Amino acid sequence: MISKSEILKQLEPFKLALGKPVIVHTSLRAIGEIEGGGDTLLSCLIEFFTQNGGLLCIPTHTWDKEMLDLREKHTCLGTLPSLALKRADAVRTMHPTHSMVVFGEREKVSAFIDGEDLVDTPTSPNGCYGKIFNEGGFVLLIGVGQEKNTFLHCVEEMLCVPKRLTKEKREFPIIYENGECKAKKLYWFYTDEIEDVSENFGKFEAAFDFHGAITYGKLGNAKLQLCSAQKMKDIIEFIYNRNDFKELLADNLPLNEALYK
Repeated sequence: MISKSEILKQLEPFKLALGKPVIVHTSLRAIGEIEGGGDTLLSCLIEFFTQNGGLLCIPTHTWDKEMLDLREKHTCLGTLPSLALKRADAVRTMHPTHSMVVFGEREKVSAFIDGEDLVDTPTSPNGCYGKIFNEGGFVLLIGVGQEKNTFLHCVEEMLCVPKRLTKEKREFPIIYENGECKAKKLYWFYTDEIEDVSENFGKFEAAFDFHGAITYGKLGNAKLQLCSAQKMKDIIEFIYNRNDFKELLADNLPLNEALYK
């Protein structure tokens, strides 16, 4: 069983991320037993990554229901996001399908989420996902692979990768705590040819590793990947340019090394 002090010690190699926004995708099962359970892990992540003015972001997506109902503490992403929603210091964005909760100094949190209500895609470069990139932030994967790295959708939006978003917007409801409902229009994921491109994001890991975009570690039994948002974007752009922007994610076969070496 891993303790709070052991968790904080195993996070030490990731001090390079302090002072920056860090978004975390987690599998508690992969870590193993934690003294105090997921609450202990969440407290450790907040304590560690909000040092020096940093921000900790936990995805609280609701794309399974294609709406955000603030009367419910619902997320389709597992235990840690559900625990994060229950904390009094959590500030949740008002995105109807890809919300996140943000922890840190209140003024910095407010500035970070400002404008999220104006975005018109799931992971807009003009919203919080784009700010992770603009502010030199990181993606931390705990016991999960790149297939859970939602930020890579934002990268593909930045690069205008073809056939990623629908041509028309759809309406997605946001229901507020008082019962008021507001419809939000978004371009949605284009799935006519590839049902879920994120399932094949794992093929980018070898390229990220080769170019030094990942700092590896371990937490309990789980593999950790701390990934630089800016480096990941640069690497994917480099790969797509070498491939003449032809489709890369139609399968989960390893990338041709000639595309990134």
